[in-house]
Amino acid sequence: MEEFGYRQELKRSLTFTDLLVYGLIFMVPIAPFGIFGGVFQASGGMVALAYAVGGLAMAFTAASYSQMSRAFPMAGSVYTYAGRGIAQPVGFIAGWMILLDYVLVPALLYLIAAIAMNSIVTSVPVLVWLIAFVVLNTVVNYFGIEFTARVNKVMLVAELIVLAIFLVIGVVALASGEGRGFDFSPIYDADTFSLELVFGAVSIAVLSFLGFDGISTLAEENRDSARSIGKAMIAALALAGTLFIVQTWIAALLVPDPDTLIAEGDAAGTAFYDAAAVAGGEWLSTLTAVATAVAWGFANSLVAQAATSRLLFAMARDRQLPGFLAQVHPVRRVPVNATFLVALVSLVLGWYMTTRDDGITLLSTLVNFGALSAFLLLHVSVVVHYVVRRKSRNWWLHLVVPVLGFAILAYVVYNADVAAQELGFVWLGIGVLLLAFLVATGRKPELRGEERP
Repeated sequence: MEEFGYRQELKRSLTFTDLLVYGLIFMVPIAPFGIFGGVFQASGGMVALAYAVGGLAMAFTAASYSQMSRAFPMAGSVYTYAGRGIAQPVGFIAGWMILLDYVLVPALLYLIAAIAMNSIVTSVPVLVWLIAFVVLNTVVNYFGIEFTARVNKVMLVAELIVLAIFLVIGVVALASGEGRGFDFSPIYDADTFSLELVFGAVSIAVLSFLGFDGISTLAEENRDSARSIGKAMIAALALAGTLFIVQTWIAALLVPDPDTLIAEGDAAGTAFYDAAAVAGGEWLSTLTAVATAVAWGFANSLVAQAATSRLLFAMARDRQLPGFLAQVHPVRRVPVNATFLVALVSLVLGWYMTTRDDGITLLSTLVNFGALSAFLLLHVSVVVHYVVRRKSRNWWLHLVVPVLGFAILAYVVYNADVAAQELGFVWLGIGVLLLAFLVATGRKPELRGEERP
């Protein structure tokens, strides 16, 4: 840290395994449970294909993250990489766009979990569940990253057990004649296939992949070499992507009325649980619903809150956000004020979205647009830093991979929901105006230290 002009303030205690578990928990191995119906409808039933293409796009992005995390092993994710790899104003815009993902995603996760738990225990209002999840996760994060890491491992095992139960029972049910039996329609259907259709579905499906990039926010708490960050991201993405494709393939074959789902959508968000009921009955449907609520509302939002607080900490340290967000607890060694702010924003925003019929949809589209826009700048930073500045001749990693990654993501953004595009560009415009204000008032940060060789 000293060579970049910073003091080591956060506690270096995380191993490669901790980082891998963190990434898997952030992505949620059972993430498709909650948005399966929306992806199924958008893809015309080719839900497994949507996840396969989404995984490919994220693989290129993970490779770019890996290269930049080695060059700049600091907290801040794309804010740091674009700022130091290209120029600080670009870094601010990248950080601003990823904030649309990081700041909103905890609220989205809490909202989905609260609504799911209210559907199971109707006597407890959605707002009460929302408050309970926010308070619980804030307390866990306050006790430090090591405690968070231990909780992550327990939650990951529980999620994998539920997923294994569904897959085993689902395969047995298909073999016994339930559902449509085994076929390849979830990966390719010649009657409905089109690039626009698939990439439109990918713009929804990538929500399940978001989180592998959160590993980069823990760079200053990683006790191994800088390479561990990139390796953990790629490994987490590969494992989660495989699980996403397999579980959505099985579920797609068990959907009781696929034509109706494609025509009318999944307003209640129960398509996956309905498929689980076909395979194992109501008990499996309830189990997958409860697992989704706990995974999204506790496990996933726990690490989302931790990642967001690290991004706010990094931007505040460079005077791009109020300085109180850079305060680190003297004993816990966590960005305490940033952690509390994320909790407050999640609570207020989550409460507001419970009053809207389109709350979940609106938050989901904004989260995806913010993340994918920031990833575009990440790919550009790899080319500028390594090829333009460092004269690298590793054409594959430093030119081909980022260019392909940029092209795929740009096409996904182009085919995204129009409302998400409009609101996303409004957020971008606000960021540009804020950047101009910061520069005009002399708050442009000084990036100290030399570049890492």
